[in-house]
Amino acid sequence: MQLKNDLILRAARGEKTEKTPVWVMRQAGRILAEYREVRASVSGFKELVETPELAAEVTIQPVDLLGVDAAIIFSDILVIPEAMGLEYEMVEQKGPHFPKTISSEADLSSIKIASDEDIQYTIDAIKITKKRLDGRVPIIGFAGAPWTIFSYMVEGGGSKTFSKARRMLYQDPKLSHKLLDLITQSTVAYLKGQIAAGADMVQVFDSWAGVLPPDQYREFSLKYIQQICQEIREVPITVFAKGAFFALADMNNVDCRTVGLDWNMDIEGTKALLPTKTLQGNLDPCLLYSDYDMITAETHKMLKRFDGHAHIANLGHGVYPDTDPDKVKHFIQTVQNFEKP
Repeated sequence: MQLKNDLILRAARGEKTEKTPVWVMRQAGRILAEYREVRASVSGFKELVETPELAAEVTIQPVDLLGVDAAIIFSDILVIPEAMGLEYEMVEQKGPHFPKTISSEADLSSIKIASDEDIQYTIDAIKITKKRLDGRVPIIGFAGAPWTIFSYMVEGGGSKTFSKARRMLYQDPKLSHKLLDLITQSTVAYLKGQIAAGADMVQVFDSWAGVLPPDQYREFSLKYIQQICQEIREVPITVFAKGAFFALADMNNVDCRTVGLDWNMDIEGTKALLPTKTLQGNLDPCLLYSDYDMITAETHKMLKRFDGHAHIANLGHGVYPDTDPDKVKHFIQTVQNFEKP
């Protein structure tokens, strides 16, 4: 299908573009009243993720309402551990919870390498979204990085320290690598399924990259991200490793086209470290709580700092749920109206 707007794909390939493409992490979500209306029609978050027609609907909402240059499929990174056999619950106001966790070699016997068919609802949601968008903008597929998924499977939920998961790396590195390998194989199969269904590019979210020291990050995270990137050759792939400023130079050796930056990462320094990569980001999500003039000024400042480098505009993390959607739209329009030198 011929895309009417392929700006983000050209930027991801490192091509010079007439405008900077823009989308927002967590753009399909609670900032939109239209999303909340759909969310209220089902019993919970998981039901929404697992209902392809509704997942497609909320995926397309930001394209219609905010005017972003790409749609990211509405799903969750924790569909992978569930497909592997480790079910999770989404507890309101608290987040994900795993009744069972991985803590020993014996626990590995209860999980498997997942296939894309084990997450058919997301595959179907992409197919429906592709048809409904009719080439208006590209679709971004995604998955969690193996270390981030590992963290939840061992910890049992979110954590400030992820000390249980980090302890396993020290106490049983062999078991850790076994679990990470199973997650990696599952993730590759899932992303390939998304691409076959119509995803035009994919992103790997390493949300908990920043809790590891550099040497452990290279051994227990970056190694497996690279395996995924080596397998995914069909479409451009983005790696977003939150807090892993220490690993930016290492990203030169990862077969991804785009590197996502969180809002704490220095733009000029990163441009020097990653001269051939497209960079994505990295406006502070909290800036969108300020007034329109400040949003305009800071967005212009960010865009000028990325000048001369292939760039996809985004926030440095997901948009916060209580952000005014008009402020998000203003950010998007500011990027789209910016005249590149």
